[in-house]
Amino acid sequence: MGVEWRPELAINVAEIDKQHQELFRRFDELLKACDSGQGQKEIARLLDFLDDYVRTHFRDEERIQANSNFPGYTEHRRQHQQFVSRLNDLKRQLATDGASLPVILQTNHMMVDWLINHISKLDRQIGDYLAAKAGK
Repeated sequence: MGVEWRPELAINVAEIDKQHQELFRRFDELLKACDSGQGQKEIARLLDFLDDYVRTHFRDEERIQANSNFPGYTEHRRQHQQFVSRLNDLKRQLATDGASLPVILQTNHMMVDWLINHISKLDRQIGDYLAAKAGK
């Protein structure tokens, strides 16, 4: 089982789409590792990547929203903060319990939820808003 970036997920902002593609690639690596019984080795790598990724990606995405007066900015930013909080909880759990099955399952659930509900829906709204604003 894996996940793949699909062109219909693009919001047509090159830097954001590239970052989203990298997120999909990294999560796909975790899923493939889990399928081959290597999830415990990959989970720490994904969480470390996410720690850096969210700082850069959320900053970039929020800057674009603020600069374009995106009407959903406040809610979008709140969702980013919730994701960071969930990520920090998982990192603490990993530090305490190690790469346990519950940590792997919770990480998978968080990522699937984020990919399905945030990127494919909320981030799509940013792309639609920017396209409408540009008259496309």
